[in-house]
Amino acid sequence: MTERDQERGDGRDPIDEEAAWAEIVAGYGEEPADPPGHWPSVEDVEPVNRVAAADGPTRERLGDDGPRDWVAEEEDEGHFEPPEPPPLPETDLTTKLAWLAVLGGPLLLVFTVLLQQRMTWWVVTLGVGGFLGGFATLVSRMRDDDDDWQDPGNGAVV
Repeated sequence: MTERDQERGDGRDPIDEEAAWAEIVAGYGEEPADPPGHWPSVEDVEPVNRVAAADGPTRERLGDDGPRDWVAEEEDEGHFEPPEPPPLPETDLTTKLAWLAVLGGPLLLVFTVLLQQRMTWWVVTLGVGGFLGGFATLVSRMRDDDDDWQDPGNGAVV
């Protein structure tokens, strides 16, 4: 019994730890005896080689060790296929050219450096100017949603 158990006044008998460890070591490698109240025999699963039930999955036994030694074969229970997504909205030519300038300007500068070409004034003007012009065009064409709150027709319908 430990000092803490003695202080609490626990009425349990002290356990002989040395004897308990000796019993564990002596029983190493042996199958443990079924304790009382173990798994009811009425719930045991009968060993099967291959069972195909009409309403259940097909089971295949892997060994004779126990009821967990079977795997369910994959059943096709109706694979979900999402509907075809709607097509992207069409954009006008100005928006397409603005995106080309925003992406193409920096790419022109990067490829000029990677290919070790001379950075002439027209390459720099086209790269930087294309980016700035395309960005300004895209920002100026953004839809302005600030006026939606003033329209009385956008409220909830009861």
